[in-house]
Parts: sequence; C-alpha cells; structure tokens
Amino acid sequence: MAKLGKRTRAAREAFAGKENLTVEEAVALVKTNAVAKFDETIEIALNLGVDTRHADQMVRGVIGLPNGTGKAMRVAVFARGPKAEEAQAAGADIVGAEDLMEAIQGGNLDFDRCIATPDMMPIVGRLGKILGPRNLMPNPKVGTVTMDVKAAVEAAKGGEVQFKAEKGGVVHAGVGKASFDEAKLVENVKAFISAVAKAKPAGAKGAYMKKIALSSTMGPGVTVDVEGAVSE
Repeated sequence: MAKLGKRTRAAREAFAGKENLTVEEAVALVKTNAVAKFDETIEIALNLGVDTRHADQMVRGVIGLPNGTGKAMRVAVFARGPKAEEAQAAGADIVGAEDLMEAIQGGNLDFDRCIATPDMMPIVGRLGKILGPRNLMPNPKVGTVTMDVKAAVEAAKGGEVQFKAEKGGVVHAGVGKASFDEAKLVENVKAFISAVAKAKPAGAKGAYMKKIALSSTMGPGVTVDVEGAVSE
C-alpha cells in the first residue's frame, strides 16, 4: 500500500468524523485544507433522486454565481456577419461558421462554452456527437442558442455556470476558488443549491435532493446538511 503524504494525512485527519455540516462549516473546512501549490477550485456535487433516462426527470439549468467562478472562460460562438462582429466585440475567443465546425471536427475544442445564433444550428447540429458528451452543445433552454450573443458571451465570461444531471442523477460544478473569501464562497454555494432546487423536474418522485458534498480539486470531500442548505 502506498504511503500517504503529509498533506494528505493532515487533510484526512481534519475531515475525520465530520459530516452533514452547515454550508458555512463545510466551506471553512474545505477552504482551510485546500493547500495545493495552485489555486484549487471549490467543487460541489449533488446526488439527486431522479432517473435521467426519463425526459420528465432531466435536471438542467444555468446560474450566474454572485461572485463568479474565478475561472477564465473561453467562449466559442457560431455566427455570421453583424452577429459575428457582436460576439467578437463582447469578448468571444473563437467566432466562426463552417470554418469553426471544421476546426471542431478536427479536434480543436479549446473552449469552455459554445454559443450559436439560431440560423447556425443546422451546422452546429452536425457536431452533436462531439459537443454533446462534453456538455458543450448550444441549447436554447440555457441561453446558448440566441440572437443576443453579446449578453450570452458576457454572461459566460462573468461567471455563469451551466448544470445538468448526469447518469446516476449527479450534478456537479465549480463554485469558486480557494482564494475567495469564505463569505463569497458561501454565497456562491447557496446560490447554486437554490438554482438546482428550483430546477426540480415534474417527474421527480420521492426525495429530490439526497446528498450534497463539497471538496477542493485536490482535497477530500465533506457532506452538507441537505435540509438546512435547501431551507436557506
């Protein structure tokens, strides 16, 4: 069995016996133990009581975190003419049409968010097998298929987070950086939990939010008291 490093042992000891904490307690514990040599991302995972194989139990949405994510988002936009110019002026990193489709087909996926104007969807649709599994496919339900590309690009750059329940009903996202003030992380975490709670689908049966956990990129996770977190 491999010997645990000093940092790993210390983190495990700090987390031992602690579970179902308040959001404030969980954030403080995770932040204090995020001691890697880089600015770790604070991550949240929610285990939901949904079966994503059924369309009426799919959970997805978008939330503009009040204090951003701390991550520099690279945004690709499918648009032509004035809308392409609008996207570039708003700060999009990659803008194109057929040329962008070909670049993606060739393996160029150096972006975190993909936005498209409605007229571009016949082109974007050809990339479903590439963009879909990476949760990059533009979708009008989360505002990434739109004529208002300026607002969409600015929202993505400003800390907007998309979420979608994966197989097993798990939703996860980054909600800030370890360098953030505790109060700002707490605010982001609560905003994210509230957004997922509001996205409860009509087909969900029984307990909707079953488990919430917080962790940092390199650290252990700790569970959060679901009832307390949802009621706030």
